[in-house]
Amino acid sequence: MAATRRLAAILAADVAGYSRLMGTDEEGTHERLKAHLAELVHPKIAEHRGRVVKNTGDGLLAEFASVVDAVRCAVEMQCGMTERNAPIPADRRIEFRIGLNLDDVIVEEYYSTREPRRWMHIVCDAQAAAISFGTPIDG
Repeated sequence: MAATRRLAAILAADVAGYSRLMGTDEEGTHERLKAHLAELVHPKIAEHRGRVVKNTGDGLLAEFASVVDAVRCAVEMQCGMTERNAPIPADRRIEFRIGLNLDDVIVEEYYSTREPRRWMHIVCDAQAAAISFGTPIDG
């Protein structure tokens, strides 16, 4: 049977310097990251009709049906983080690296002992975009 595929915009985000931040202040970093995810990141993803498909501790993967929605979400997340980080000393700021990719995904059912879940396998090439409001990217 052929795999079910669809075109999707994928947003990948993680925290730059997360290990350093955790080494300096583990509990404070963890609490601040949880607050950023709950108050900014997850609401922005939902607002732009996306859904989180994987959490990675210091990051996530989100799927969008529209690349325009994914880009708008990434830009608003970075603008929001700039505002949230303004009063924080530079060495304690949580800054997200965000990459975007538009490509085919393979969707399949996965059943755990608790609940059925849909898993998405991303079939990517090297073509992607980065949305960063922190350190400039040379290239």
